[in-house]
Amino acid sequence: MKLSEVDDLVKLVTRAAFLWPDKPAWVFDALGETLTFAEVDRRSTRLALALAELGVEAGDRVGVMLRNQPEFPLTWLALAKIGAALVPININYQELDGAHVLAHSGARFVIAADEFVGLLNRIAPQTKVERVLTPDELEPSSSEAAFATVPEQPVNIQYTSGTTGAPKGCVLTHRYWTTLAAGLVNDFPAINDTDTLLTAQPFHYIDPQWNVALGLAAGATLVVLDRFHPKTFWAKIREHEVTWFYCLGLMPTLLLRIPESPEDKQHKVRAISASAIPHELHADLEARWGVPWYEAFGMTETGGDIRMDDADHDAHVGSGCIGRPTRDREVMIADDAGKPLPRGETGELLIRGTGLMHGYFDDAEATAKAFQGGWFHTGDLARMDADGRVYYVGRTKDMIRRSGENVSADEVERALLLHPAVKLAAVIAVPDELRGEEIKAYLVFEDGERPEPEALADFCSGKLAYFKVPRYWAFVDSLPMTPSERVAKGELRKAAEPTKAAYDRVGKLWR
Repeated sequence: MKLSEVDDLVKLVTRAAFLWPDKPAWVFDALGETLTFAEVDRRSTRLALALAELGVEAGDRVGVMLRNQPEFPLTWLALAKIGAALVPININYQELDGAHVLAHSGARFVIAADEFVGLLNRIAPQTKVERVLTPDELEPSSSEAAFATVPEQPVNIQYTSGTTGAPKGCVLTHRYWTTLAAGLVNDFPAINDTDTLLTAQPFHYIDPQWNVALGLAAGATLVVLDRFHPKTFWAKIREHEVTWFYCLGLMPTLLLRIPESPEDKQHKVRAISASAIPHELHADLEARWGVPWYEAFGMTETGGDIRMDDADHDAHVGSGCIGRPTRDREVMIADDAGKPLPRGETGELLIRGTGLMHGYFDDAEATAKAFQGGWFHTGDLARMDADGRVYYVGRTKDMIRRSGENVSADEVERALLLHPAVKLAAVIAVPDELRGEEIKAYLVFEDGERPEPEALADFCSGKLAYFKVPRYWAFVDSLPMTPSERVAKGELRKAAEPTKAAYDRVGKLWR
């Protein structure tokens, strides 16, 4: 069966098992466990039979709260074979956020590691959950299987790790995953069965899941780390002879801060894809490891949308260019009314195409708002050049209007992260009677370092226009983070008195 004929996850699994039966499909580094493509098919089928005997039916939702272990992706594929949907549960969730995901999704069963069973049993009475089980309890009594799948059947209710509001459940279908995986095989980075991939994100987040789909589509081996460890990350890449990986958020910056090593260029990586590569560090990243880094843009709601490729890469290192729309996507840069803007002007990034989410689960109002005019409204600001290349500008909610000037929080954060003492930075708008909005920066420092606010402001003044330099400076031990390594700014904006607990450059005092 050709990849172009594959329109569901089940066919991806069975095709991979037929083409590459004895080839390693997954390598779980921390566990020392390897599964071949044939084993993935066989074990996911046995798990599907066990879940069906438990009472899981097509259309059901099943919660999964597991760490990076084979049972997570095996359960996902098993549910896909039944026609049920996975509801990933963040392993850091507690009673309030865990109850929201389970209650809202209407999950009847939860598969969880022993360490989470107690928590989930406390939550269960607030939800429709009938049983909480560990993977060890799932053993089928039958070996006969017959599965029927539909490309538009939901296989995930994937709750977003948004920076504001309660998580919303994205309804993701078989076609969502096959479209995303096929795009990475047929076009750049052209993953194939000679490649070895690596993921370091937790499986409840979407990246390891699409890496699984990609590996099945391409016949590529996927190495799964327990989590992201900057100090040992490249050692693992060398150990497993990785040829391609994806990273995001703070990962590039944290990797650059690891001391240089004579082994830095001793690897087999041919390309790296990343989202939000720091502009000022892009060239340094490539020089350090001797491999090109390619921008990529996507969302839980939309999959893979915009990618840099070989043709455009060299001329746009550090430019903020994120590439061109994939073959399955159309992109529009729109004004506030949803109308297209001329090339070169900044507006909201709108997306449409094949394999987007079906909507937000049980939230018709949010779905209608997101898909106004038949386009998905990303909430991101971008511009497009005359040749159709897209440049990311920032989040619509992260634009600060100070004395008539527009300030991108992302730009200020990137400048602050260039300071050697700054480990994390988050910038938000706070209300101001005179200027409309003022800029407040939250900073987490490297161990043992804490510059004075005025010194930080001077550093910032050397990088940015005067009106972009924050007025308020808050020094904190940590920042609230989403699973996608972004700061949960909604939590920062909830402060009752946003200018308090900070240094005020105008008053030259700590409030």
